[in-house]
Amino acid sequence: MRLEIHCADRIGIAQEILNILVKYRVDLKGIEVDSVNCRMYVSFPPIEFEQFQKIMPEIRLIDGVEDVRTTAFLPSEREHNELNTLLSALPDGVISIDAKGWVRHCNDAACRDLNQPEPDIIGANINNLLKGFNFTRWLEGKDVLGQTTRVEVGGEDFIADILPISVPQGPEGDVLAGAVINIKSQSRLGQQVSAFRRYGQESFAAIHSQSTAMRRVVREARKMAQLEAPILITGETGTGKELLARACHYASNRSLKPFIALSCASLPDDVAESELFGYAGYEENSAPKRGVLEQADGGTVFLDEVGEMSTQLQTKLLRFLQDGTFRKVGDENEVKVNVRIIAATQKDLPAMVQEGSFREDLYYRINVLTLEIAPLRDRKADIKSLAEHFIQKYAQQSGHATPALDEECLQFLEQYPWPGNVRQLENAIYRAVSMLDDNELRIEHLQLPTFTHDLGYLESDFEGTLEQAVKRFEATLLRKLYPAYPSSRQLAKRLGLSHTAVANKLREYGINRKTVKV
Repeated sequence: MRLEIHCADRIGIAQEILNILVKYRVDLKGIEVDSVNCRMYVSFPPIEFEQFQKIMPEIRLIDGVEDVRTTAFLPSEREHNELNTLLSALPDGVISIDAKGWVRHCNDAACRDLNQPEPDIIGANINNLLKGFNFTRWLEGKDVLGQTTRVEVGGEDFIADILPISVPQGPEGDVLAGAVINIKSQSRLGQQVSAFRRYGQESFAAIHSQSTAMRRVVREARKMAQLEAPILITGETGTGKELLARACHYASNRSLKPFIALSCASLPDDVAESELFGYAGYEENSAPKRGVLEQADGGTVFLDEVGEMSTQLQTKLLRFLQDGTFRKVGDENEVKVNVRIIAATQKDLPAMVQEGSFREDLYYRINVLTLEIAPLRDRKADIKSLAEHFIQKYAQQSGHATPALDEECLQFLEQYPWPGNVRQLENAIYRAVSMLDDNELRIEHLQLPTFTHDLGYLESDFEGTLEQAVKRFEATLLRKLYPAYPSSRQLAKRLGLSHTAVANKLREYGINRKTVKV
């Protein structure tokens, strides 16, 4: 039984309360004083109700006692259980030692790391449990300061954070009472580093949005991430559609569940169907397989280039979006999962709907929320931050000092049309930085072909005269057309030239049935 006594801060009041307990032969088990809130707590074994009825009025009659009530626990009991609950929940090992290095407490994670039961750890000397650091010398040192060091447990390396426990003694200073040691295995440390890197690489923080257009996309994406409806991300190749999809996933309530990407353009129809939905595996020597939708249950599936889906696959995906169920290939049983779909495409889906190559009902199912990423040429304000990011990234990977970006080179990067968008920019800088022997990145270090949207890529190393260039083009065109029009007369008719003129050109360029496979 425990009592909470509200009382004045008066010398002798505790003794008077204890005298009453002694009078009724009650065995005191604990007493605590909260001087800040003027509370006193006493703990004793359960007593008879008649005895309790006599004790309570007498305590209330003591001068300075304002109220007496029963309570479920003492403050120290609450703090003790809070601490134990917290330590038990921690994934890393925590060990408490006294000023001589003897273990006083350890949590479940520490028992797992040490591969010993708690009774064998409590009372043991820390130097026998953690090798590679002299805890006794550290505890006996003049200035006992916090340490982070490598220790060894059963032949495996751990990182140990060692923090001293000091008890204040007023003007006399602090007294060392021991230390708390937090141990972390290499694998656990690797998990945390990976999680940190993943946050940096797959969150909205990884998206460079200096331009107005990209800031708007990120702002809208942050809001859409909290919703459950499908998202359709559109944009040219290399604009970062998958990066944006991952950021949406890791900013959503599904972030602890899988994010799985499937490219609809890189797989044949039958393979794409089994990858997405899985198959039953009833045939001989065929094991069942869980598809992407089943693997990502509770998470997100990213369908890249959804416009490349076959009609059959579009039909099955539509049914899944309607009720969350699907059938594996070769199975009659339905599977139900909770998955959010984020789709992406560089194609004009509305035009495909008009042509009949993409289902209209599916288009409206996946196009509930839409994000459109502008091409890099339309958001030049992002180029500088992207370029500097890639320069630093690949300089670190190469083990080189980060080179400066020449101002003239930056202007060139900002004016270049980037048909391959961010992916092309990254590849160009990767190549330049990897081969760089200078401390500054200049235009001549970049190997970018000349490009115009009307003519496409032009040869940057063009040589010769106009007549020679025309002849090269003429020869290439004739070689491409000859298999379809394998005679000088047919080819002349196709090109609107005389038979003699075409025959002379074929002879000049050495184009015939022997040199060109018809």
